[in-house]
Amino acid sequence: MEGGEGGPGSGPAERSQRSSVSSVGTRVADILVYLMDDTVVPLAVENVASITAQDLHRSIREALQLPDVAMEAFALWLISPLLEVQLKPKHQPYKVCRQWSDLLFRFTDAPEDDIAVDEPSLQFRRNVFFPKRRELQVSSEDVLRLLYEEAKFNVLEVRYPCDAEDCEKLGALVCRLKLGPYRQGQQTACAVKEKLDSFLPAHLCKRPHGLFTAFRSRGPRLVPGEQGLLSAYQEVKEEASGPEAELLCHELPYYGCAFFCGEVDKPAQGFLHRGGRKTVTVAINLEGVHVIDTKEKHVLLGLRFQELSWDYTCSGEDEHVLWLEFDGESEGTPVNKLLKVYSKQAELMSGLIEYCIELGLAKEPPPPPETKVSPSAAPGPPPPAASQRHKLRRQSSVVCSRIQHLATIDYVDDGKEIKRVKPKRTTSFFSRQLSLGPATYTAVQPADGLEQS
Repeated sequence: MEGGEGGPGSGPAERSQRSSVSSVGTRVADILVYLMDDTVVPLAVENVASITAQDLHRSIREALQLPDVAMEAFALWLISPLLEVQLKPKHQPYKVCRQWSDLLFRFTDAPEDDIAVDEPSLQFRRNVFFPKRRELQVSSEDVLRLLYEEAKFNVLEVRYPCDAEDCEKLGALVCRLKLGPYRQGQQTACAVKEKLDSFLPAHLCKRPHGLFTAFRSRGPRLVPGEQGLLSAYQEVKEEASGPEAELLCHELPYYGCAFFCGEVDKPAQGFLHRGGRKTVTVAINLEGVHVIDTKEKHVLLGLRFQELSWDYTCSGEDEHVLWLEFDGESEGTPVNKLLKVYSKQAELMSGLIEYCIELGLAKEPPPPPETKVSPSAAPGPPPPAASQRHKLRRQSSVVCSRIQHLATIDYVDDGKEIKRVKPKRTTSFFSRQLSLGPATYTAVQPADGLEQS
């Protein structure tokens, strides 16, 4: 969609294809809007072909009796197993649905047969452009419940990769909300086991296999996350609530992201130096960009906007590429790195990055000037000890970058070509970079063009 305000990506394939408009032949049509917990909000709408997303948004808020903050916190999305798009207020959902096949051809690699039968549904979900700091100020229980349901869904579907310990802690809060306070005994354990996949992501619900595992224990075996979940459930406070789980998700750097699908090059391995490509999800929010390994469920690269430059190119072979440029090192030598993300959604990613940066520069106040403190001033509180840091900051966390698993181009620019593994260059290939505000990435003048190696 235009202006980077649409967020197509790798949508949840588990969502069945379902129509949001039951009839367009009459003056009044029933439109079905889905919430993240699969609740359906039916709306009787006149002139469905011309109604805007803004008008529908107002009708949903009225139907759910949501406060004014919901106007900023949520947006209307068109969702299908192949594509997901956040609508602008001025968009007319019916007309976008009529163009859906064109969007799929343009922004996905789906086969024609799949495109022919794909049909989007309207969903009311979090607005990508709703800042976390504003969300922390929300007090409406109805709004917080909707945000909680979305955060829970994204954790269970591993759209938000989490360490096992954090999944267990979040799952324990869900247990408390669904099953009530922990009760010692077999009944509680059985209730958790019966609904395990509604408390933990699927990869933590699989039981161990293998000959040695069978010999190790002849009794019933718990799945990897089950015991940890029960222990965490036992420790949950009586007053635990959904917003507490949502707040835990806030610490994930990709909270509130739009998701896109793509591929990156694998590092060359073996005698024949074969590489190939791996499937990734690119998550973009108001704070930065994360490239997530779709199979391994962990972050490959995480960059704040202050740490990158970027560009979008489309070669003669119709290969769409999002280029991410950032500082790094090779064998102890500072170098500049390029990562190529291959995706037909690269243009959308680039537009969303640019729009997020513009929003950040327009809304964020400049950092306060540093003030010198006299020696006689009272010292502030000591920094927290390493043992007090949140689990998400552990070095082996899924949120930590794994650049060694990426095939990047390390280079300098001599005006004509990319040269590999050279000392840090003094120019950037890309004009698209953060030029205002605090930046750890060197803001420099762009070169004339991009030459691929």
